[in-house]
Amino acid sequence: MQVRVRLFAQLRERAGTSELELELPPGACVSDALAAVGELAGGLPLVMAINREYAEPNDPLAAEDELALIPPVSGGAVDDVQAPALHARVTGEPLSDDALLARVRDPRAGAVVVFHGVTREVERLEYEAYAEMASERIAAIVAAAAERHGLCAAAAEHRVGVVALGEPSVTVAVSAPHREQAFAGAREIIDAIKAQAPIWKKQVNDGGSGWVPGHPPRS
Repeated sequence: MQVRVRLFAQLRERAGTSELELELPPGACVSDALAAVGELAGGLPLVMAINREYAEPNDPLAAEDELALIPPVSGGAVDDVQAPALHARVTGEPLSDDALLARVRDPRAGAVVVFHGVTREVERLEYEAYAEMASERIAAIVAAAAERHGLCAAAAEHRVGVVALGEPSVTVAVSAPHREQAFAGAREIIDAIKAQAPIWKKQVNDGGSGWVPGHPPRS
């Protein structure tokens, strides 16, 4: 059976391609696919995902499955209450404060918090993402934080591609009835994005470039 393997960041550079096609026997599992790629993943603590859901080494594979090998990523109600407005996006476009603030504006809100993660101390950062899975994870993170903290609305966007010095690579905006809820919700969203979303960054200076060390993303 054929399995499509997606590669990102360090793995993509090692392989010289972003995708591999593996021919595996029926009944193969994730560990068999890892064995098939050999030394490609050597020395990296990987997390795996089957069809955009995190997976374990003994999870079975089926024909035409998409297996992603994810290296360390760079980088926390009342019945009649109106459901919060939610937004999540991974984009190659510059991030807009005005657009995100418009998404979280709400007459019930007494507090709005906006967080920017910006490029600092280097010429530029280059971000790469498993975009489909990253978008889904960020959406789930935003929804969970909105429910946990009673937010009126919540939005998060992460940029990919080149982000110059001083420009934002990630923006989170939330609104809530009170400031404690808004601060807590925004903090949880950005912390969870850093921990869970399969997004990588490379620092680029005149003297060279390198991937920022991180940790295996967790579900």
